[in-house]
Amino acid sequence: MTISNLAGTNRPAGPPSVEDAPCRTQPSPRKSPNIDDYTSKDARWQKKFVHHLFLTDLTMLLAAALIGAALRFGVESDVRTAGPISLTYWTFGAILAIGWSLALQAYRTRDTHILGDGVEEYRRLIRASVTYFGLVAILSLVLKFDSSRGYLAITFPLGLAGLLAGRKVWRTWLHKQRDHGALITNALVIGGIRSAEDITRQLRNNPRSGVRVTGVWVPDRASSLNEWLPVPDAFVPVLGTERDLSQALGVAEADLVIVTDSEHLGHAGLKELTWELEGRDVDLLVSPNVVDVSGSRIQLSAVGKLPFLSVQKPTYGDAATWPKRMFDRAGAAGLIVLLSPILLSAAVAVKLTSRGPVFYRQERIGRDGAPFGMIKFRSMHPDADQRLTGLLTAQGKEVGPLAKLTDDPRITPVGQFLRRYSIDELPQLFNVLFGTMSLVGPRPQRQFEVDLYDHVAHRRLRVLPGMTGLWQVSGRSDLSWEDAIRLDAYYVENWSMTADLVILWKTVRAVATREGAY
Repeated sequence: MTISNLAGTNRPAGPPSVEDAPCRTQPSPRKSPNIDDYTSKDARWQKKFVHHLFLTDLTMLLAAALIGAALRFGVESDVRTAGPISLTYWTFGAILAIGWSLALQAYRTRDTHILGDGVEEYRRLIRASVTYFGLVAILSLVLKFDSSRGYLAITFPLGLAGLLAGRKVWRTWLHKQRDHGALITNALVIGGIRSAEDITRQLRNNPRSGVRVTGVWVPDRASSLNEWLPVPDAFVPVLGTERDLSQALGVAEADLVIVTDSEHLGHAGLKELTWELEGRDVDLLVSPNVVDVSGSRIQLSAVGKLPFLSVQKPTYGDAATWPKRMFDRAGAAGLIVLLSPILLSAAVAVKLTSRGPVFYRQERIGRDGAPFGMIKFRSMHPDADQRLTGLLTAQGKEVGPLAKLTDDPRITPVGQFLRRYSIDELPQLFNVLFGTMSLVGPRPQRQFEVDLYDHVAHRRLRVLPGMTGLWQVSGRSDLSWEDAIRLDAYYVENWSMTADLVILWKTVRAVATREGAY
């Protein structure tokens, strides 16, 4: 049955019919000065976005190379490199920047599949930059090409900072457009109904991913008349044997095909699907049905000429190695020195404005279930713990994980200020310095909360607890217990130093905007 065959069908009030699907309306995007460059259906916006990324990267690198030469040798200097080839540092810097840009291309830092994914994008960018400068150093030795180490020491951090800043600006712009319905790729899901539901819900909960499911095609099953995917407010038509691939793509207006269950395509169906998509300017993704595993842990391997997805082991063991410990302790020591005026001022304010000790020490459960004493500035009256149950009951809440009071009367005026900017958490830097906590990790919880853990939640005890973590920058107190555990488990299973740096940066932003804080 084609789309035109459905035109005369009587249908009840409710969702639009399948033939209306290509005309579905979406929220009007908020225009920016050059948004029209990206919204054209005929010219793929991804290509234009990647082109702008390339120009921005190259501009940042050329600027870093020129600024490095000016700072090291002066604006009017004619200093040259030594060795077989003599170049001014202006010329050498331009060549260095072009080579750096090619390294970024080789490491696929502008791959359309990672657009908007900050952690993976930054990881590739940093890896490409470090590898490139290592290669430059090796070639300089082999070719006896002598360049100024001082110049390279200035140019490398300048260029890397410029790249990160440029990517951050473009990623922020992209997210804003997607928040308002622009720059979204329509996807046709091929597979079973249940897997299509899961993917649709996940993508709807993460609009900044840039993918929206607009159709489901089950090629080995007949669909009911005007059948829709059972996802609230999604209006995703379900198509079956009455449609072929071309018609399904037309109904979904898809630029992307996501295969969730390849058995629905039949023998060798996936290979034939790639042939059918050839020349259509439609991308193809195959879902591995592996959840909460970062892309860096998944690799394609060939065994007996058959393709397999190789899933690497969880990386929580790396979180206990010396680079992480050194980063934590050096960072904690530096922050204690840097923030010492704030620490001293907070201690004096707590002592002078309310009865009780300056610090509040509470037993929490750390790595491998070992208890330790977590330190905070006291922000409540001394009898706060005794009053908790009665106040929760008065607000209609139960004592349990993540239970917090709204407008908590136990908090002192000074404590309110300390909590607003998370200053009450700063004494935990000493926990980090002494090795019982980390700067980044799952938040330490109390014994009664740990007693509620299932086998998944227990994995969060594989690493040191942290002052901040993934769920704190994903909503902090506003998240449910289940979401918090899921995010902590994801962090533990997929730990990386790059992710820690991103979380620290987001923590500073979350504290400044008071997201999720009471």
